[in-house]
Amino acid sequence: MQRMLKRVHVNIPFTMLKERYLSRFLESSINPEIGFDASSLETYSQKEFVEVARRLHEHALHVTVHAPFVDLSAGSPDPAVRAVTRRRLEQLLRAAQVFHPLRIVCHAGYDWKRHRYLRERWIENSLETWEWMAKGAESIGAALMLENVYERGPDELAMLLKPLEAHRVDFCLDTGHQAAFGTAPLAQWLESLSPFLGQLHLHDNFGEWDDHMALGRGNIDFESLFRALRKLRDTPLPITLEPHEEADLEPSLEYLEKIWPWP
Repeated sequence: MQRMLKRVHVNIPFTMLKERYLSRFLESSINPEIGFDASSLETYSQKEFVEVARRLHEHALHVTVHAPFVDLSAGSPDPAVRAVTRRRLEQLLRAAQVFHPLRIVCHAGYDWKRHRYLRERWIENSLETWEWMAKGAESIGAALMLENVYERGPDELAMLLKPLEAHRVDFCLDTGHQAAFGTAPLAQWLESLSPFLGQLHLHDNFGEWDDHMALGRGNIDFESLFRALRKLRDTPLPITLEPHEEADLEPSLEYLEKIWPWP
């Protein structure tokens, strides 16, 4: 299990990391993917971010970052909503820079039920926002990842990823979101978006809701996923485990070790 722990990141909201779990991450050498929401960005000072980052770096831990996403919309037709979105992302970049993150993950945010009738305008606005964000991420040494949530199939991510290819923007495949909200099979996502694939978010469910269960507890076919990835890559992708319960971390690591296809 310790071998797997060194190969992955584990998602943790900043508030939980600082107030409760920092010592656990340090003692167990857990690489964090730190989630920042509006509350953490408004509540904590830059000095507090610096102190947490210092302790992580003292233990030689590698950090990735998850940007805030609730009620934000990079492609909104409302300029005021886009302004709030950019303000939050600016706050995120200021906070994240002291952690020297390898990657910054953002939700792409396309929801066909809400955005289909203004699709072209939404794409245009999104590309402007993500080009700006990619430059900001690069300025602090990170790569920008766009993650699927409500997108039904790979085409709804490709419409952003292809135009952003020159801006060092890659795809973070979230298996739980794909299973719960996608309609295209996982194999189609891999076939279409493998040139952009830069990170994995792993958690399980039964295809009905975004339950964030331990790996192997739902019905996502991770074995097929990893066989396909092994054919695509000689080395593993960066992986983040996203357990919503502390008790789900160890089973996920044990399951991942059983199906791990790389040396």
